[in-house]
Amino acid sequence: MSKYLSTFLISLISVGTIVVVAYLLGVTSFSFAWVLNFMLMMSVSSLMQTFKPKLTATYYKHKNWEKHGEVYSWLGVNTFRKLLVWVGWEKLHKAANPVKKDLQALEKLEYNTRQSECGHLIIFFIVLGCSVWVAFDYGLKQSLWLIALNVVLNVYPILVQRYNRPRLQRAIKVRER
Repeated sequence: MSKYLSTFLISLISVGTIVVVAYLLGVTSFSFAWVLNFMLMMSVSSLMQTFKPKLTATYYKHKNWEKHGEVYSWLGVNTFRKLLVWVGWEKLHKAANPVKKDLQALEKLEYNTRQSECGHLIIFFIVLGCSVWVAFDYGLKQSLWLIALNVVLNVYPILVQRYNRPRLQRAIKVRER
């Protein structure tokens, strides 16, 4: 029961923080776009960890054109991955989730890519909705912070997960043999 209560409280605090920042700083500010994304990340992450959805939809299976990652490389995923290393995200992430080469660890890591992608997709669509609303009410120029941060904080992380998953699935197949 306590994990459901804490997830509810985290979501409530997140929504409250978003509303307060929107009221105090306005929905067109960089601060609002930043807080919106990170509060949603906190809420969605909490929901994902609490409910642990299976995420077995065919959407998560890689397509033939994704297998070798050329499209993602062309879209700049490798540059984004280097940026994650540069800002220290990779170091933090690997400290919390060390990569092991046994089958169970690889399967967990592959599931985590689906979980992360799902979370970023949810956040992407929420922020996209806010961006459209702000663009209609205040003008496209006023929604640029929301759009830019949505690309950097949600679109590229989704692309990274889609880039990494086929490699993990190949490593899993090798370990299963």
